[in-house]
Amino acid sequence: MTVVYEINTAVWLTELGGIGLGDVSGPVWDAIAAPGIDAVWLMGVWQRSPAGRTIALRDEELVASFRDTLPDLRDTDVLGSPYCIRDYLVDERFGGPDGLAAARRALAARGVKLLLDYVPNHVAPDHRWLTEHPEYLVPGDGIVVGEHGFALGRDPFFPPWPDVVQLNAFHPGLRAAAAETLTSIGAQCDGVRCDMAMLFLNDVFARTWNLPAPTDEFWSVVLRPVRAEHPDMLFLAEAYWGTEPALLALGFDACYDKTLYDHVVHADPRAVRVHLSSSETGTVRFLENHDEPRAAAVLPEGQERAAAVAVATLPGVTLWHEGQFTGRRVRVPVFLSRRPDEPPAESLRDFYSDLLATVDRHGDWQLLTCEGWPDDPSAEQLLAWSWTGTDVRQLIVVNYADAPAQGRVRLAWDDLAGTSWTLRERLSATEYVRDGDDLAADGLYVGLTSWGFHWLSVSR
Repeated sequence: MTVVYEINTAVWLTELGGIGLGDVSGPVWDAIAAPGIDAVWLMGVWQRSPAGRTIALRDEELVASFRDTLPDLRDTDVLGSPYCIRDYLVDERFGGPDGLAAARRALAARGVKLLLDYVPNHVAPDHRWLTEHPEYLVPGDGIVVGEHGFALGRDPFFPPWPDVVQLNAFHPGLRAAAAETLTSIGAQCDGVRCDMAMLFLNDVFARTWNLPAPTDEFWSVVLRPVRAEHPDMLFLAEAYWGTEPALLALGFDACYDKTLYDHVVHADPRAVRVHLSSSETGTVRFLENHDEPRAAAVLPEGQERAAAVAVATLPGVTLWHEGQFTGRRVRVPVFLSRRPDEPPAESLRDFYSDLLATVDRHGDWQLLTCEGWPDDPSAEQLLAWSWTGTDVRQLIVVNYADAPAQGRVRLAWDDLAGTSWTLRERLSATEYVRDGDDLAADGLYVGLTSWGFHWLSVSR
């Protein structure tokens, strides 16, 4: 039940005065390692490619997006993409390997783990493998280096990315090198977020590049030796297209739950309920990350609060994004090291602070049924689940719609009858007392305003 906090390393360090990771002060680390955060993902620490940056700056549409974000854009604001990696060495602008080691020590002293990126699908056009190991790459006419031409990196549904070169998932040498790279990364952190991990599934890669697949899957071959060296290393997969079960079976701890994200953004409580009925573990739940729009930009504040309570109290890994807690609305292109000033939303910051400090996901999770009446279908708007631990019982009910709702929540506890129960709101001082016989027979009646929720501790 890990809670991960993603930080755009380049932007964060710029706002701290352009310092390196080794120079971050204790009070800053204290704020980052806030109650409720288990791991920090320092997104984009590796060496970025000068060649990739040059290619990006020739892309008029991309540069226009930079200027939309920063009307006063400066040349120094553009570092290049953190997913166009020249080498898996920490960028000296961020303090190099020593700075990263200091950051890891600072987080570990506060009981927080460190996550970093790994990009399996492609490398920068000035990566040493293009000259030292051209056999690791897919041939093509995207980029020519010396006597060799290489294909540009891509996924099967979009045009190629112009600044990266495609690796060959089926080449045994590349697989061995990938395992070596991941083992090296594992010595510097506690886990990795694997970018577009589904692209290296055998069937996906074979369809994309029309190549015959080997018997063994890339991820089973690569993760096995890494796990042997770093048995506690956390592996999170960015994954789409229903590939999550395959990646979990091959050794990942959790995969992005993009399906839930889409249902939440589109305010479809029925779809959320159906999805949750078949998806409990091995998931990364989120309302935003560096690839998605800022939550405050696409969700009214009431909906965001309801969605945040839901995401925070579901099983699986929870992913929060730096700036989300203060209501930032501008999604910054990952190429940039600076972002515009935005006034913080103090009420949202207080809400998230209380939310993170209150979350307790111990025990057994169960999705609950909400029943309505023939003349009032609003119970369809309700989402409900419970956590049953040894010492703590919790009940979460969310009205995920912009209209009032009422219904009865069928509780899954067998010992309700025969006594009274106290239900305390975990984010306020409100308290309710209900008769256990009524709860057992009829369930718990709830009436909620639009985007309203109950998050209750339940005790005798």
